[in-house]
Amino acid sequence: MIKKSSASNPKVKNATPVKISTAKRKVAPHKAGQVRFLDRELSWLAFNARVLQEAADAKVPLLERVKFLGIFSNNLDEFFRVRVASIRRLLKIKKAAGFKEARNIKTELEAIRETVLQQQEEFQRIYSKELIPAMASKGIFIVNENQLTEQEEESVREYFTSEVSGRLNPLMLQHGKDIPMLKDGAIYLAVKMQNRASFNIQFALVLIPARQLGRFYILPKSKENSIRIILLDDIIRLCLPQLFSSLDFDTFQANTIKITRDAELDLDNEVAVPLLEKVEKSLKQRKTGVPTRFVYDEEIPADLLEFLKRKLRIDKDGSIPGGRYHNFRDFIGFPKVGDATLRYNKPEPARIAEIDKAKSMLNVISKHDLLLSYPYQSFDYVIRLLREAAIDPSVFAIKISLYRLAENSSIAEALINAVQNGKQVTVVMELRARFMEEHNIFWANRLKEEGANVIYGIPDFKVHSKLIVVSRRLGFETEHIVHIGTGNFNEETARLYCDHSLLTAKKRIAAECLKVFDMIQNFKPEKYSFKTLWVSPVNTRNQFIAKLNIEMKNAAKGKPARAIIKVNSLVDDVCMESVLKAADKGVQIDLIIRGICCLPLNSSHKNIRAVSIIDKYLEHARIFYFENAGDPELFIGSADLMQRNLQARVEVTVPVADKNLKRQLIQVLETQLADNVKARILDEKMQNELKKPEKGKPAIRSQMLLHSQFATSH
Repeated sequence: MIKKSSASNPKVKNATPVKISTAKRKVAPHKAGQVRFLDRELSWLAFNARVLQEAADAKVPLLERVKFLGIFSNNLDEFFRVRVASIRRLLKIKKAAGFKEARNIKTELEAIRETVLQQQEEFQRIYSKELIPAMASKGIFIVNENQLTEQEEESVREYFTSEVSGRLNPLMLQHGKDIPMLKDGAIYLAVKMQNRASFNIQFALVLIPARQLGRFYILPKSKENSIRIILLDDIIRLCLPQLFSSLDFDTFQANTIKITRDAELDLDNEVAVPLLEKVEKSLKQRKTGVPTRFVYDEEIPADLLEFLKRKLRIDKDGSIPGGRYHNFRDFIGFPKVGDATLRYNKPEPARIAEIDKAKSMLNVISKHDLLLSYPYQSFDYVIRLLREAAIDPSVFAIKISLYRLAENSSIAEALINAVQNGKQVTVVMELRARFMEEHNIFWANRLKEEGANVIYGIPDFKVHSKLIVVSRRLGFETEHIVHIGTGNFNEETARLYCDHSLLTAKKRIAAECLKVFDMIQNFKPEKYSFKTLWVSPVNTRNQFIAKLNIEMKNAAKGKPARAIIKVNSLVDDVCMESVLKAADKGVQIDLIIRGICCLPLNSSHKNIRAVSIIDKYLEHARIFYFENAGDPELFIGSADLMQRNLQARVEVTVPVADKNLKRQLIQVLETQLADNVKARILDEKMQNELKKPEKGKPAIRSQMLLHSQFATSH
């Protein structure tokens, strides 16, 4: 439930809250052993409700609130494309086999729909009742086709004629014919045309070309300090008579609709077919995936709605009524209008003087470990590492695993430069990074054309690790410089995601990183062992549990016992049972979970504190802290505590041994645990209550405080 106190949001204290508690639903919590865990999908929806809280918070800069609506919408699209699609697939299988479990799955889908409808209602309220009036108070007006001045209408019609009309290809709908395949995630205007004299009616669909033209058109200024914006949807609505001028209709009504399709890749098991070909084939099939959600403007004419549902074969569970506009993810790119106070101030990343002054970054890492923390410090250092390696005569090889790259990737260009300079470059390119598949195929082909050795991942496993190994000859010795991180090699998201990178030349770590690359190329994980690194699917879960077991033993001896776990999701049954067991044995457990948390926490769990931080940056790092009887151990890596990350992905987690770097990470964790502005309390009710400052204590907003701490630390 989204709660808005008068302290955090005075303008919306009477708002209708979003209820997402499982208490009022018949969805059976997931059961493992004696523990009944929370439903994963409802927990994910609770996470998205936290995003919606940011849109509702009047203290958040106005246009950032608009952006959070876009993030919420984008998240929900992906949820239906992936998670709901998977549940529907499972339902189909269970129904076909006659299993009783099909009834529970059907109940879960109904609970998801109920929650989504409640969130959609809150979404529309925030947009129409709060953000539209708030923008108007700042001189920013979103207008529709009926609110234009004569001058504005003339400008819009000119824009339609010159830029829009040539991109429109209406689909004329007929009762006796099927509707052509609609694009996944695209928005359409469902048009009802009538001739008032003859009573003739015709239906049509018009794809809104938002990807080509953008969603927003800034109207010519008619008043000082006033900015008026019209959506592309409404431009087309205004000009429908022009678009259909060759037909004999005089009345037009247009309402938006959107189809969300099953986005899971179906990779066949034919061994002889290379993975690249399988992924390319499956990407084509994704475009025709089964619909998982049909969103429509609730003002749509009843006859047109029934026609569309029948033709698209939409059932009740997949049908979601909404407002006038869909695809609010486009609002992530809302025009940068108005003054700077309407947006977050995002300080420049801090520089590290030691690296900036050094002639060689490789030599700095050779002397001692480095820890980089984004976005508080610059990601440019990773790019510099690869650029330096590309031209350093002592470097003879570079190995890297890539999951998500920037569109114009400096990382990929540095690797190409290394190939051109005669280095042996090996790239593990994960082709199945969700919704980045085509992008990754492009870069894989480009790197291969330049001469890099490109490995296209592993069948049935994803390579999610964030590894670089730079090998160089120093006299008669070989040294390996290693990068192990929590986030992708993507300079764009590094400005928005909170992540960490460890750079080291330690021999035992380098040797095991090279072993990881060998395991990827000769994938028989059962034949590999690791002593220093946690590597999925080999030993990550076992290592995590072993560390908790040590804490339990220390607690039994009266020694300090504590664990801090920061991950994106906590879902794995075995790990969750170990966490609960450790807490019962006296270990203090602190959880910082951005997304899904299936632990059923309540007042009886006195040794567990769990929070989620949603703020201007995306908390993405995975950090593990173990008290170890007063000699803390810290680990960072790519693995969340989910079955997929532990069993079906290649993940790497590394110990941070340097005392100064450990202090940096502990400072990050303690600052986030002290957050009482953007931290939400996680519990079994999934109400997302904001953590409040204790009486007499200062307000602490961790991301802002960390920016200032990193700015003054180097």
